[in-house]
Amino acid sequence: MELTKLFSSAKIGNVRIKNRIVRSATWLAGADEVGYVTDDLIETYQKLGEGGIGLIISGYIGVHEHGSGNYRMTRLYNESYKVGQKKLVSTIHDTSDSKIAAQIAHTGSNIIREGYELVGPSPIKVPRSIKLVRELSINEIQEVIKAFIKTGTYAYECGYDMIQLHGAHGYLLSDFLSPYTNKRNDEYGGYIENRVKIIEDIYHGLRDKLGKKFPIIIKLNTHDNLKNGLTLEEGKEIIKSVVALGLDAIEPSTGRTDPKFTDNKSFPAVVTKNPEEENYFSHIARELKPLMNNCALILMGGIRNPLAAERFLDEEIADFISFSRPFLYEPDLAKRWESGNLDSAYCTSCNACFGTVLKGKIYCPVKCKQEKKSINN
Repeated sequence: MELTKLFSSAKIGNVRIKNRIVRSATWLAGADEVGYVTDDLIETYQKLGEGGIGLIISGYIGVHEHGSGNYRMTRLYNESYKVGQKKLVSTIHDTSDSKIAAQIAHTGSNIIREGYELVGPSPIKVPRSIKLVRELSINEIQEVIKAFIKTGTYAYECGYDMIQLHGAHGYLLSDFLSPYTNKRNDEYGGYIENRVKIIEDIYHGLRDKLGKKFPIIIKLNTHDNLKNGLTLEEGKEIIKSVVALGLDAIEPSTGRTDPKFTDNKSFPAVVTKNPEEENYFSHIARELKPLMNNCALILMGGIRNPLAAERFLDEEIADFISFSRPFLYEPDLAKRWESGNLDSAYCTSCNACFGTVLKGKIYCPVKCKQEKKSINN
C-alpha cells in the first residue's frame, strides 16, 4: 500500500502544507527557567523540520506571567521574548520546508510548578492542591483575553505560519468549556454558548489584529470523562460553535493531563500495549468530521502505523494526522516512512518520557537506554 494521501499536500486556511503529518504540540521543557528560547530548543525543532514533518505545532507558549506555570515552558507575553522566538521560526524556515504553528496557552489550574496560583472560571478542588482554584473576575478574564490576543500578534510578528489556541487537557480555556470546572452564572458560564465565549472573544480579537487570511486553529476538548463534566454531545455543540466562528482547523482531544482528576478514565496520552489499543480517537473523529464543513480535522491519539494513518485520510475521517510521543523517539519518522520503510513508529507509548521533564528537557529514556546498551556492546 502506498502512502499517497499521507504524503500529499493540503491546506490549512491559506497555508499549503507539504504532507498530512503534524507534530502535535509537545511540552519539551526546553526553554530556560523564565521561558526564553534556548539554542538547544532550537536545535530540537530544527531536527523535527529536517525529519520531514509537514506542520510542527510548538509546545505551549505562555500568554501571561501567571499562566506559564510549568517547568521551562516558553513564553511570549512581552517584546523581550520575541528575539528567541524569531530565531526558532527562521531556523525552521531556513533549514526545511516545514510549516510551524505557535500553540498559545494559559496554564490556569493545571500547574505542577510551585509558586504559581491556580486560577480558573470557578473555585474547584484539584488533586494536587490543598487550596481551591481561585475564581477569575470578569476584569481578569478580559485581561486573559487581551493576553492571548497580544501573544498571538507577537507570534505572527515572529513569523509563525499559524496560531493554535490550547483549549484542551485542563488548561484554562478548556476549564471554561466544562460544566465541572465552570459553574459561573455570568456571561462566561452556564449555557454552552456562554462557556465558549472566552474562545470567541479571543478569536475575534485575533482576527481584528491579524486579518481574515492568517490561519487560527485550536486544540479542543470534546469531552472530559469527569462526573457532571463535558459530555461528547456537548462537545459536538462546541465543535459546531467554533466551526461557525471560522477557525481553520480543529485538533479534537479529551481529558486532563492529571489522570487522578478522572480516576484514570481519561488521559490525552494513553498507554497502548497492543495495536488494538491504538487509534483511540478515531471513533470520535468519525462522529465529528460531518460537523466540520470547511474546517480541517487534525486526528491525534495513539496512531503508530502509517497504513492506519493513510486509511483514516482515505476514508475522509481526518484531513491531517498528528503525532507527539513518536517524534521524541524518532524526529525523522516522517522521512523514514516517505523513504518506504513502513514499520510502525518505534515509540511504544509507555509514557516514560513524562517523568523526564522534572529533571530537564523531555527525552525518551527507552531510546536512551537502548543507545547506551548498543554502545556498551
